Amino acid sequence: MQVGDSATRTRTVRAQDIELFTELTGDRNPVHYDEELAARSRFGGIVVQGGVTSGLLNAVVAEELPGPGSVFLNVTWNFRVAVRPGDVLTARVEVTGVREDKPVSTLATSITNQDGAVVLDGTAVVWRDPVVAAAVQETAGAAS
Repeated sequence: MQVGDSATRTRTVRAQDIELFTELTGDRNPVHYDEELAARSRFGGIVVQGGVTSGLLNAVVAEELPGPGSVFLNVTWNFRVAVRPGDVLTARVEVTGVREDKPVSTLATSITNQDGAVVLDGTAVVWRDPVVAAAVQETAGAAS
């Protein structure tokens, strides 16, 4: 992994994602469920929980870059545009720094919607467990 490496993942947000996130967290904010009230709010309609949106970055980090065994140490995210069911989100991470002394990297993070609007951006510091990384690499090598 080196500065400039990047990875993306795209996913369409579903109304069911709101329900699943609520089941997991208990977040029953009316802007996620009450169509009439949400329509009168500044959002003008139902919006998806921020955790559903940012969760796409979890997937990119854990599955692609840096990869399996990665965990967030710190995140600074700005939620810029409301996300709605049916939006097509593309999460992107780019390596902006790599520590030489430990498996820690800094990432520029962003999520855009189908219109190209940035719905979330910021930075993340990630640690990748060397034992997990080596095991995954060994398994991938054996499969080749």
